[in-house]
Amino acid sequence: METLQFDLSKEYGKFKPLNATNGGPWHKRFTKKMFRSNFEEYKAARIPYSRNHDLAVHTVYGGPYCHDISCIFPNFDANPYDPKSYDFGCTDEEILTTLEAGTKTFFRLGQTIENQITKHNTFPPKDFKKWAVICEHIIRHYNYGWADGLHLDMDYWEIWNEPDLDEEFAPKKRTWGGSNAEFFDFFETVAKHLKSCFPEIKIGGPALAFRDEWAESFLKAMSERNVPLDFFSWHIYLKEPKAMEIRAQKMKDLLVKYGYDKTENISNEWNYVKGWTDEFPYTIEQIHGIKGAVVTMSTMCVAQRTSLDMLMYYDTRPSTFNGVFDFYTAKPLKGYYAFYWYGMFYDMKAEVRAVNEIENIYSLCGVDENGKILAIVTHYSDNDDTENKTISVDFGKSGEYEIYLLDEEHNGELVQTTDKLEFDMKVHSALLIKEK
Repeated sequence: METLQFDLSKEYGKFKPLNATNGGPWHKRFTKKMFRSNFEEYKAARIPYSRNHDLAVHTVYGGPYCHDISCIFPNFDANPYDPKSYDFGCTDEEILTTLEAGTKTFFRLGQTIENQITKHNTFPPKDFKKWAVICEHIIRHYNYGWADGLHLDMDYWEIWNEPDLDEEFAPKKRTWGGSNAEFFDFFETVAKHLKSCFPEIKIGGPALAFRDEWAESFLKAMSERNVPLDFFSWHIYLKEPKAMEIRAQKMKDLLVKYGYDKTENISNEWNYVKGWTDEFPYTIEQIHGIKGAVVTMSTMCVAQRTSLDMLMYYDTRPSTFNGVFDFYTAKPLKGYYAFYWYGMFYDMKAEVRAVNEIENIYSLCGVDENGKILAIVTHYSDNDDTENKTISVDFGKSGEYEIYLLDEEHNGELVQTTDKLEFDMKVHSALLIKEK
């Protein structure tokens, strides 16, 4: 038996927003005919932010009438200063529905990925400055009431998505149909314009897909041009939680290298992927089951100890990558409990950490204002044949604890109340330990 030891005398501050997602709840405020809704479960998970990327492909959010710039401003030749040029209705509805669930929108200013053979809206805008002015008025609508708008104090505004994807496939690229040089000019124009209009909000991007050399070229160019960058966003799909720590540090090192040491480091698209070709069917099966749930929880445990400022799962839309809610019923899947359990840590006064490591065991621990403990312990490995681990947990004090179990047979329910913290943990299982 191995012992996981925690030092309650050392506190590490608050818990980061690591259970954020892409995609808000499936719910419509304006009709009572929405019989498939996950609103209450979504709200209970206390998800801090929802990124609105790729929502335009789902009618539950408004389909082709929401969120993308080409949906909100359908005629690029129209007057960007005229409220009649904009169609805000469906986007308003989705943002307000999400806000009712306690979740703010992390607004991606750009376009949904175009996987179809013919591309329509992922080419560089024909007038970068006009595109920036359009975005300015979208922000004015949501934060400052313009065009019969709202006052939502939305703080994160992201420019574009994955401009480094498919470099070798021009002009059939799925996200940015132009050159790198064009994107650098585009980003500079938009970021400087928006920051000059709204110095109080956070402007960033570019939602990097995976090319680290592209990231360095981008940051170097932005630094040389004095482009403001409040946050730097990037994506990762992984098999082991450690990969998140490694990539986060690499991105942080690049930010520091080019003078963006104050810039927030945000991974706003991530999930488990075993492989993108022959192993992809296996990947999707696991995302929807216990393995996907535990790798999600384990990665959150790792991310809390990194330079990351936010982590955003891809995704909670009705989609292939959603391991949180069932596509057909909207009921919680195993992965839901990773988000629900993590939301409990926002009530903690501070994080405390284990002083040692056990192979394939990942943990998270906090104490509340009364010194009561809340902890998560997971057993994860990408090798499905990994043997059970028998472990004990030592908080350095005695107490009585409620034990909640998530595994193939249990959905996060209370399984025992005990003062003896010894467990035989199967691979792909997780425990929530709550002091009474």
